[in-house]
Amino acid sequence: MADSKSLTPRAQDFSAWYNELIMRAELADYSPVRGCMVIRPNGYAIWEQMQRALDDAFKATGHQNAYFPLFIPQSFLSKEAEHVEGFAPELAVVTHGGGKELEEPLVVRPTSETIIYAMFSKWIQSWRDLPMLMNQWANVVRWEMRTRLFLRTTEFLWQEGHTAHATEAEAEEETLMILGLYRRFMEEWMAMPIVTGPKTAAEKFAGALRTYSCEAMMQDNKALQAGTSHNLGQNFAKAFDVTFQTADGGLAHVWNTSWGVSTRLVGGLIMTHGDDNGMVCPPRLAQWQVVIVPIWRKDEEREATFAAAADLQQQLRSAGIRVTTDLRDMKPGAKYYEWEARGAPFRLELGPRDIAAGTAMLARRLGGKEPIPMEGIVARLQDEMATMQQALFDAAVARREAASLRGPKSKEEFIAFLEGNGGFVYAGWCGDPAVEAEIKEQTKATIRCLPDPEFRSPVTPTTCIWTGRPAVAEALWARAY
Repeated sequence: MADSKSLTPRAQDFSAWYNELIMRAELADYSPVRGCMVIRPNGYAIWEQMQRALDDAFKATGHQNAYFPLFIPQSFLSKEAEHVEGFAPELAVVTHGGGKELEEPLVVRPTSETIIYAMFSKWIQSWRDLPMLMNQWANVVRWEMRTRLFLRTTEFLWQEGHTAHATEAEAEEETLMILGLYRRFMEEWMAMPIVTGPKTAAEKFAGALRTYSCEAMMQDNKALQAGTSHNLGQNFAKAFDVTFQTADGGLAHVWNTSWGVSTRLVGGLIMTHGDDNGMVCPPRLAQWQVVIVPIWRKDEEREATFAAAADLQQQLRSAGIRVTTDLRDMKPGAKYYEWEARGAPFRLELGPRDIAAGTAMLARRLGGKEPIPMEGIVARLQDEMATMQQALFDAAVARREAASLRGPKSKEEFIAFLEGNGGFVYAGWCGDPAVEAEIKEQTKATIRCLPDPEFRSPVTPTTCIWTGRPAVAEALWARAY
């Protein structure tokens, strides 16, 4: 474990708290390579739980996993003008290999649209080959100037889905289906409420027809773009000549989508639920949902306590609960401190008196401690986990709503809110990109999305909060990571 001094309180310095928590919980560490991170076992275990849940959801909707090369010919990125312009500042380029200068430089994968659609052009011949639904779990490299563990690093892990369809309607249906899948995962597994909706033209993915995003609010009231789903239209299909013979014998370009989430979600989990004592992990994503801590004072008590803990662990494990037993020879208080910092949802403390009484002492990460009977302990813990999962989600929703401003009365109120504690602002926008850019320059706030209907304000704004001109949409503004 890291040193035992208290974390910097969130209210004092959220950024320092975040970095200290990651070190205290041993989730990640800084790499010798500037801007890169080492994901430690505690952090990687959370990512693995995320992977399993998402991978199951992708496969349940007909997608298959594949793997594409890390290196992409530089000329590939140039085929889609908007795409190469969007990524050019972030590219890492390999110019030498095997001691020789390469005939063509290779780009280290920043995203895989170009290499994947080059392969799709070989594999797709007719309408019978569609839809083509693929996903890959991979690493990507984007040369970031300002990095922060999990949230923005030069190299990070992610999944990227890529699909090809016969019609625009089918591609749009896929794009929105994935957006919904992401939202369910974030809310039901991460207990992190989000707002969904399309991005503006200025904020969409480079080369996309439309981008939809999942926007979450962190405890410092900043927004986190937690995931995106893109309808790419036919831009990449035309650039890479991905065509198919239609059912009536014609020839047409496919319609593509791409979508992804990354290890940034681990950062989102930390900033949504963590407290001044450390990590708080929702039970559905915890590496260990329950930690058993045997307690003994005399050597003769040790063997019986360990045996009882082993029996309890086996009982819980057989019921599908992820459980471990902390058998280290150290004071119980030190163990409690460590597991609290790591965010373990529940501890079961087990000593000779508990064994004699047929109970275990249940300690909740969200607070509260009480003896519970061994009889029916599996059902009790399952109920406790469901209660905690819901409580975390409800608390996050309440925080978000308390830090949201709907329908500011004036430009001055809009600015004052953002300059104060900040949060989400829902207000009318005239649709002018120049106004969007001006607001960003003056307030550092961006349009996170144009909220989907269920997230919009009860009263539709009719005027732009910045210009007073007629509003074409309600926009969600916030400062963001």
